[in-house]
Amino acid sequence: MAALSGKVIQNAFLAQHRPQASHSTRYPSDFCALDTCSMHSFQECRLRLAGTSAKRLNTISRAWISSSKQAYISCNAAQGSSVSSSVKVDFLKLQNGSDIRGVAVAGVEGEPVNLTEPVTEAIAAAFAAWLLNKKKADGWRRLRISVGHDSRISAHKLQNAVTLGMTTAGHDVLQFGLTSTPAMFNSTLTEDEVNHCPADGAIMITASHLPYNRNGLKFFTSDGGLNKADIKDILERASRIYEDSSHGSIQELEQSLKGEVTNVDYMSIYASDLVKAVRKSSGNKEKPLEGLHIVVDAGNGAGGFFVDKVLKPLGAITTGSQFLEPDGMFPNHIPNPEDETAMKAITQAVADNKADLGIIFDTDVDRSAAVDSSGRELNRNRLIALMSAIVLEEHPGTTIVTDSVTSDGLTTFIENKLGGKHHRFKRGYKNVIDEAIRLNTIGEESHLAMETSGHGALKENHWLDDGAYLMVKLLNKLAAARILNPNVGSKVLTDLVEGLEEASVTVDIRLKIDQNHADLKGGSFRDYGEAVLKHLENAISKDENLSKAPKNYEGVRVSGDGGWFLLRLSLHDPVLPLNIEAPSKDDAIKLGLAVLTAVSEFPALDITALNKFLQQ
Repeated sequence: MAALSGKVIQNAFLAQHRPQASHSTRYPSDFCALDTCSMHSFQECRLRLAGTSAKRLNTISRAWISSSKQAYISCNAAQGSSVSSSVKVDFLKLQNGSDIRGVAVAGVEGEPVNLTEPVTEAIAAAFAAWLLNKKKADGWRRLRISVGHDSRISAHKLQNAVTLGMTTAGHDVLQFGLTSTPAMFNSTLTEDEVNHCPADGAIMITASHLPYNRNGLKFFTSDGGLNKADIKDILERASRIYEDSSHGSIQELEQSLKGEVTNVDYMSIYASDLVKAVRKSSGNKEKPLEGLHIVVDAGNGAGGFFVDKVLKPLGAITTGSQFLEPDGMFPNHIPNPEDETAMKAITQAVADNKADLGIIFDTDVDRSAAVDSSGRELNRNRLIALMSAIVLEEHPGTTIVTDSVTSDGLTTFIENKLGGKHHRFKRGYKNVIDEAIRLNTIGEESHLAMETSGHGALKENHWLDDGAYLMVKLLNKLAAARILNPNVGSKVLTDLVEGLEEASVTVDIRLKIDQNHADLKGGSFRDYGEAVLKHLENAISKDENLSKAPKNYEGVRVSGDGGWFLLRLSLHDPVLPLNIEAPSKDDAIKLGLAVLTAVSEFPALDITALNKFLQQ
């Protein structure tokens, strides 16, 4: 397949054509025909392209490609990716639930690069083929795919690979540049023909909060994010495309030079919708947040836009906002609202600036958390409680769907204080969202799906997993309250979670399964983990002081000694995560001992971390 050639030309050309303005810029994919074999370095290629006009690039003869095919391909082999399409790749190992993730940058010992440019090109072409099949197109038709990325150091390289994979398959690409994951999904819904939206599909290049050397892909259609089965299908298609690429013909190359690339400042479109939502909640007041001091911590990810494009137009004071500049090395802290260091950073920023509210995002802005003016963190169970209070005011009695590790106190708060229903489901943001959608289809109204990780989606927002929109819901509440009292601050938010029972002790332990241990007897870690859970369940049934949760969709959840524990099997790894919440350390130890007694009979299970906790 031609998508796995011409890489150096593609990277160099796109380096000269990054989005600079809010208007769109289109150019054809025929730039792949430039002769790079006479160039002695990648930098020389960039310099020559810098002096080449777009018009000239558009008029390069395709006949040149036919006469120079051999030189074209051999030159690419010398100057392109270090991994050629002839290298065997296990594409299915790149699957991470409903995402694709891999190592994109060399340099970390024991982590060889497996998300290469040729692999990424094949995946992009496979997504197009999958999308055509999903749309049940009558024969081939031209698609329009939006592509964006977060701040990772491999972002431009993979964006170029995705673009090349799409355009050489004959499809058009909308390049958004630095963007958020929610914006990518939104681009499949936006009606804006001037900016070539809606897109038929979208690809976000991100690996969330993972280390700098990782990267990945998320895919969207107007129906939402893809599921596990879709990702497997795409990876299987990509594997075939990758294998077939070494047998590509010049006819394929000539036929593939059809797609066009358009640069679009989509984040301005997306951000303007967020601004409109807050203004609407205040009766269309132009600056409903005027006088409020709100600081943002973007963690050097893609969330810096929220300051200039959302908060400032709404009148908020934003001095003291930090780590807004994109930096894929994440030099300040892990961009993760669950991370203790990250939360300390935004809490300190609120205190130092005497701010009314602090907001923190993860790398690609599909997760978020907040801090009130007193320094109280609004994340995990508290953020779910806060969002539940807001949603249940708007939709009394609705069902709130959460992941499996939410607290018993949250259940009591949602059902007894707010009058809603708490439906605890499996870990994984896509699992939680899909379950909320399913409940609505069977007649049980649900308007909010949230994970303790900070992922959250609302029915009113097309079940879009959007950290920025969650924060807008908080701003809406502030804006509406300030109509009645211009001096109101974040206390209006923290008052909404008054009465939420919170455990004094929370424990998160990971029990690893040694896949090489003889006790597995050649079986899978998943089967072994399930055996551990079954044994624990049987042991608990004989203890009159403990009671298994009557409704449970994941692992073994047990209440007792004033608290609870959940032991479950990780979605992807040979690990059994154990969560314990209790009113005291002694109560937590009692629950931990109950688990230890049952699982100690499984020698392949590493219980070192559990023993360490019990001996503290």
